[in-house]
Amino acid sequence: MIAVDDLLGPPERYGASISPDGTRIAYLAPWKNQFNVWIQNLDSDDEPWCVTADETRCVHDYRWTDDPRWLLYVQDDGGVENRHLHRADLYDPAAPPLDLTPFPGAQVLGLELSPARPGKAFLQLDARNAAEFDLHELDIATGELTLLAANPGHVTRWLCGGAGAPLVRAATDRGDIELSRFDPESGTLHRVALFDADDHVVDVFPFEITPDGTGVWIGSSRGSDRTRLVRVDLATGEEKEVDSHPKFDLDTRARAVPTLPSPLIRHRRTGELIGARYLGERQVIHALDPHFAEVLENLESLSDGDIAEVSSDDDGRRWVVAFAHDRDPGVTWFYDHATGESRLLFRPRPHLDPDAMAPMRPIPITARDGLALPSYLTLPVGVEPSGLPLVLMVHDGPWTRHSWGFDDAVQLWANRGYAVLQVNFRGSAGFGKAHREAAIGGFAHAMHDDLIDAVDWAVERGHADPDRIAILGGAYGGHVFANPEDRIAMFRAAARFLAQHLGGREG
Repeated sequence: MIAVDDLLGPPERYGASISPDGTRIAYLAPWKNQFNVWIQNLDSDDEPWCVTADETRCVHDYRWTDDPRWLLYVQDDGGVENRHLHRADLYDPAAPPLDLTPFPGAQVLGLELSPARPGKAFLQLDARNAAEFDLHELDIATGELTLLAANPGHVTRWLCGGAGAPLVRAATDRGDIELSRFDPESGTLHRVALFDADDHVVDVFPFEITPDGTGVWIGSSRGSDRTRLVRVDLATGEEKEVDSHPKFDLDTRARAVPTLPSPLIRHRRTGELIGARYLGERQVIHALDPHFAEVLENLESLSDGDIAEVSSDDDGRRWVVAFAHDRDPGVTWFYDHATGESRLLFRPRPHLDPDAMAPMRPIPITARDGLALPSYLTLPVGVEPSGLPLVLMVHDGPWTRHSWGFDDAVQLWANRGYAVLQVNFRGSAGFGKAHREAAIGGFAHAMHDDLIDAVDWAVERGHADPDRIAILGGAYGGHVFANPEDRIAMFRAAARFLAQHLGGREG
C-alpha cells in the first residue's frame, strides 16, 4: 500500500516554463515549506536558485517577461486574497522582490503581457475603489503604473491587447454576454457583439485579443452543438470560424481551473495562434501553423500522456513540455527542434512508481433515456476486476467535468482495492450543448439518475458488488476542504470508514 501522504502530498516541483531566450527554465518548488519560483540553467550544471523566497505564502502564478532580467509573480497578501504583483530581479538574486502594487487592501486581477507592448503589462487594480477595478499599464522596468481606463462603476472585466481602445466584457440583465469598446474620454461603452446566453450558459471562453488588436478569439457554440474556435471582428462584430473538431468541444477547463493551460496555444514572440486544444475522452491538439505541426509531432512522441503546459523560446526552437498522465503525473521534458535533442527534466512525484498506479480507462455508459455519459473507470492493479467495492466520485461544478489524467484520490482508492467510477453526468461541460442543456430542470432528478445508471452499469458487468458502494465528491459533488491538511485528514478518515463498511484496505 502507498501511504496517504505520498499520494495526496504536494509535488517536489511543477509548473516549468522556458525563458524567452531559451537558456533557463523556471519552476515551482518548496523553499522553507512554501512553493516558490526557482531558476535553473539548461546548458550548465549550475545549482538552481530560488528567486521569490516567500516563507509565509506559496507562489503559484509567475510570468517570464520579454526582458531576461525581470520575472513577475502574483502573491496573496497575508492570506486575505488581496493579490499583489511582484517583480524579481534575475540578474541580482540577492535583491529582494519588489511589490509593484503596494496599495493596502488592493488586489490585482487579469495580468496580461502583450507582444504589441514590449516591456509593459496590463493589469486590473482596485486601488482607487475597492468595489471597482481600473485598467492600468505597467512599465515593468521602472514600476510606473499608468491609468488607461477608470471604471465607470459597472465594468467587471477589462480586456486590452495593446492596440486600440480597451474592451469590456459584461453580462446583461438577461444573462447574455456583451462585448463593448470603451471610450476613456467619455467613459461610454459602444457595443461590438452580443453573445446569446442560450449558447453560452456559463461564460464565453476562451476570450483572447488577436495580436493586431482587430479581433478576439473565442469559443462559440452559436448555431452548433460543439464549441468551436471563432474570430470576432471588432469592427463589425462578425464571427468567422477559425478551427473546430467534428466530435469534441474546445477544451474550456481553464475557465473553471485557471491553473490549467489555455485551449489556445500561441507563439511566444508574436502572439499568433499556432494550436488549439480539444477534449473528448482524451485531448486532441490541432496544429494551426506548419512549424508547430512539426514540433507537435515530436513533442507528442516524448510521452503517451496528453500535452499540458507547453512553452518555447522566442524563436520556437527550444521547448519545455509537461504531460497530463493517469500514472505519471506532470512528467516534464526539454526538446530542441533544431538539433532533435530531448531529455527528461523531472518527474514531480518521483517517489511514485507509474507501474504501481492504476490506469484510468475511458468507458461509454448510456443513461436510461439514451443520453451518452462519457465516464472513466479505474480498477485496482493486480486484483481480479470482479465483485469489487466501488467508489463513485462526483465532480464539482456541476458545470465542470471529469477528464483523463492523474487523480490522487482515485489512485488512493484503487491502491486500497476499490474500483473507482467517474461519471460525466448531464450538465457536465465539454460534451456539447445538448449534453449540457439536458440538465435543465434535472438537478435533483435526472442528474442523480445518471449516477445510479452508471453504478448499475458497473454492477451488471461484474466489476462492482452492489452491496458495497460508496459515493464521494467535492463542491457540487459533496464537500469542500480549505487546505491540503484538511483534505488529507478527510481521506484518512474516509479510508478507515470504507475499510470498515466496504471491506477495502484501510492503510
